[in-house]
Amino acid sequence: MSFNEDDNRRDPRRTNNDRMRRFGRNDRPKFGEKVFKPDNVVAAIGDADAAPQVAVGGIKEVEELLNKDPMRVHRVLFMHQSGNPKLYNLQKLAKRAHVHVQQVDSKILDSYARPNQGVVALTNEKSLLQWEDVREEFFKAKERGEKKLIAVATNIEDPRNLGACIRSSLALGVDILLMPAKGMCGITPSVARTSAGALEKMRICRPNNLEAAVGELKLAGYQILGLDADTETSLAGYEFADQVVLAVGGEDVGLPPFIRKQCNAILRIPMKPEAHSYNASVALSLGLYEYARTRIK
Repeated sequence: MSFNEDDNRRDPRRTNNDRMRRFGRNDRPKFGEKVFKPDNVVAAIGDADAAPQVAVGGIKEVEELLNKDPMRVHRVLFMHQSGNPKLYNLQKLAKRAHVHVQQVDSKILDSYARPNQGVVALTNEKSLLQWEDVREEFFKAKERGEKKLIAVATNIEDPRNLGACIRSSLALGVDILLMPAKGMCGITPSVARTSAGALEKMRICRPNNLEAAVGELKLAGYQILGLDADTETSLAGYEFADQVVLAVGGEDVGLPPFIRKQCNAILRIPMKPEAHSYNASVALSLGLYEYARTRIK
């Protein structure tokens, strides 16, 4: 099952002044009680037809964000080989919060936020949940025999694809959507727009260790299922348990090995051979529908 990549690219038609003018809209999120200055928080590189992602630049600003609301941070970009001990300490703080970090050239940092002091945090449109805060709900549901449906999205880099996954998950009765800490696009404005309002209603969780979280669910008795074309087992007519984890892979790479090895079954969606593959969000929607069609009236 392969999908397409559409990462956040810089629009050459948009000047830095254009991006700066976008800052200050009333719908911009605020972190804690502090209002960040336009010099330190600017519109990040975004798709030409989508509202830009918010970037927070500056050592004190990023440190405050990581301390107050780490589950809102998608990733933190650091200047490559800066030699600044403050940046080194800040990187350790980000890693303790299980936020993905990346070393980049200073020009890339400047394209997101100026001044930035060698660090920029890219933020999600909303804070994600921690696995430790929700897992007991799902363990107890299994003990009581309650129906639970958990979706897992991995390696999805196209924000529109992720937004569509969120929209379908809400419509088809998913109780929570799990995402990895890295290897995914963030919850960008494009994701929010494509979700058509579902983002605010859908619970989304970013476990510190997605492999361990899925493993806990399997030990608790959940049926772990993956969607992939490389199998003989068909989705159509498959006998689902009452508590299911349904996982889909990302563009081009399919299901990651750490998910595949835990699956009770890998399911194939019927498809004409000339089509080659389904889009990730379409595949997840079809899988969720097959589970939900006898459960949602």
